Amino acid sequence: MNTEVSVLYFAKSAELTGLKAENITVPSNISSLQLWQHLETRHPRLSVLRDQVVLAVCQEYVPLGEQLLTLRDGDEVAVIPPLSGG
Repeated sequence: MNTEVSVLYFAKSAELTGLKAENITVPSNISSLQLWQHLETRHPRLSVLRDQVVLAVCQEYVPLGEQLLTLRDGDEVAVIPPLSGG
């Protein structure tokens, strides 16, 4: 079964996609890595962040990996790249 989620892009990920947010349809049961790969397919420029990015699903950090996510319509996925500061 598929579900529609809201993806929020922050910092470098927003620059690379040209978006601050979008709604996408993905399988309701998907690993965090598969979700990231889906985003990379939509926005190939995101691939430069793969080894540094963190996802937050419903405001909870999720490392990229085989961890299975159960998504529901309207869930929020945030793409949080590394932040640099000084």
